[in-house]
Amino acid sequence: MNRYSLWKYLLIVAVIAVGLLYALPNLYGEDPAIQISHRDTPVSGALAGEIKTTLDKSGIRYKRIEHEGATFLVRFYDTEQQLKAIDPLKAALGNRYIVAVNLAPATPKWLRDLGAEPMYLGLDLRGGVHFLLQIDMGAAVEQVLDRDESGIRRFLMGKQIRYTEVSRDKEALYIRFPDATQRDRAESALGGEYTDLTFSPVQRDGVPALAAHMSQAALAQTQRYAMEQNITTLRNRVNELGVSEPVIQQQGKDRIVVELPGVQDTARAKDILGATAGLEFRLVSRDGNAANAERTGNVPPNARLFHERSGTPILLQRHVILTGDYVVNAASGFAQQSNSPAVFITLNAEGAHLMSEATRNNVGRLMAVVYIESKPVTQMVDGKKMVSHKKTEEVINVARIQEQLGKRFQITGLDSPQQARNLALLLRAGSLAAPMTIIEERTVGPSLGKENIQQGFNSAVFGFLLVVLFMAVYYRVFGLVANLALIANVVLIVAVMSMIQATLTLPGIAGITLTVGMAVDANVLIFERIREELRNGNTPQASIHAGYERAFGTIADSNITTLIAALMLFAFGTGPVKGFAVTLSIGIVTSMFTAIMGTRAVINLVYGRRRVKSLAI
Repeated sequence: MNRYSLWKYLLIVAVIAVGLLYALPNLYGEDPAIQISHRDTPVSGALAGEIKTTLDKSGIRYKRIEHEGATFLVRFYDTEQQLKAIDPLKAALGNRYIVAVNLAPATPKWLRDLGAEPMYLGLDLRGGVHFLLQIDMGAAVEQVLDRDESGIRRFLMGKQIRYTEVSRDKEALYIRFPDATQRDRAESALGGEYTDLTFSPVQRDGVPALAAHMSQAALAQTQRYAMEQNITTLRNRVNELGVSEPVIQQQGKDRIVVELPGVQDTARAKDILGATAGLEFRLVSRDGNAANAERTGNVPPNARLFHERSGTPILLQRHVILTGDYVVNAASGFAQQSNSPAVFITLNAEGAHLMSEATRNNVGRLMAVVYIESKPVTQMVDGKKMVSHKKTEEVINVARIQEQLGKRFQITGLDSPQQARNLALLLRAGSLAAPMTIIEERTVGPSLGKENIQQGFNSAVFGFLLVVLFMAVYYRVFGLVANLALIANVVLIVAVMSMIQATLTLPGIAGITLTVGMAVDANVLIFERIREELRNGNTPQASIHAGYERAFGTIADSNITTLIAALMLFAFGTGPVKGFAVTLSIGIVTSMFTAIMGTRAVINLVYGRRRVKSLAI
């Protein structure tokens, strides 16, 4: 009656063993570290020697240098040595590399090889800066209509369709014509060219006109693109802050959450997030020599001196073919003919016209893509904070024009697929697709984070110990079994959160504490049912069986309703509420397993294979 099949015991042992394995990394803590990555390509193994030489020359002690995928990680014994190493490494490696301060998990290699990583800590436990940014989606639509406005003018002129005016309000374009015949011609021609717009005949101040509105599909695509481009741009800029594990994610249709663990300088974070960037396409100049121009300062009158990311000088024509504002989309891939890395560009109508005119007579020449960034820099001058804008211009790609280009073309001559992906990213995220406003901001200091961890840990431990003491005294052997299930439940919660790389927050700790109480509540229902069966005169074995069987329905009902509430909190909540909902949901599922199946297995082992006259309950 009270015996489990062998496979059930094996299942329970396997689950607990896996739980212990994946919860283990959280016991090892973190090492102060510096993460080094290349801006364009994965780092080479030769970089380790340069890092080692720089640290040795500066007399900085470090644990070890690790090569992890596309980055190097330098681990230190303490934060003092970590902070001392930042400036020497930045000076030695230059702008080609991103040097980011990091707290690296001290998990042993054999655990990392198994995919076991510790869970992340939220801002309230680690300290840092939280921003909630609101995207002006109306401005994103206006920017698209602005580009279409000039494109429509050029298109109508090319088709020799007479019009009197093209104007725009916030939501639509209005094209006026001298007569209805010209309007009808324009409606037919524009409808085939501008598929993202819907054209409808109207009267505008008594004059025949066309109203052009964005289609619902185009409107949704524009808003989605604005969100994706702004998130990508923010990720690029956050790299400048040296944050190793930033959280940049969409919230709703028009908001972005930015969390920067370990950053306490709110002003600097605002400066970086508010920087502007752009792109320019220019022909490579045939006049002069770039090296000589850099050395002597004599630049040909129709050229400008730029530098590639490697530091190599290059002369480009002063005339700008077009800017990144005309790029609608950019995707990385491989060229069909050469199978080499490439970036596929899509321009809007006006950009396509400009590119076609510029490349028609320049097939075979080199064209460069210039990345321009302007960001505010805060400096102390005479004891006062002064904000100035630092402008940087660098050539991110040089490729040969193979044929006359139009709306769609590809850029080849790239070193690697990684460089192609980065270039596509820069082309898409050269600038913000729509302006953003910071509508919520909060800063959590590291000392408060440590205090939160300590207080949260203490509350969980004290609550756990009180529950364990009560169960052991009141339910004796059965209480001790319930305590084993409680320990297993906490281990499984931590393991699941580590496996899915969930972020633990202070409300998350509250969720764990709550699930401890809920797990005990399930066992209390079972044990009280067993005691009731004993009082009714049933045998111990029959009482155990009836207790677990008849209490299951009540336990399932209460846990399912709580799980539904937790899922609703996760679906509609934000920030800390989601953290609470995640741990509560995981805890409900694991407590059902440990409180019912786990305790039943132990009770079966203790009492199931022998005759007993009484139960220690």
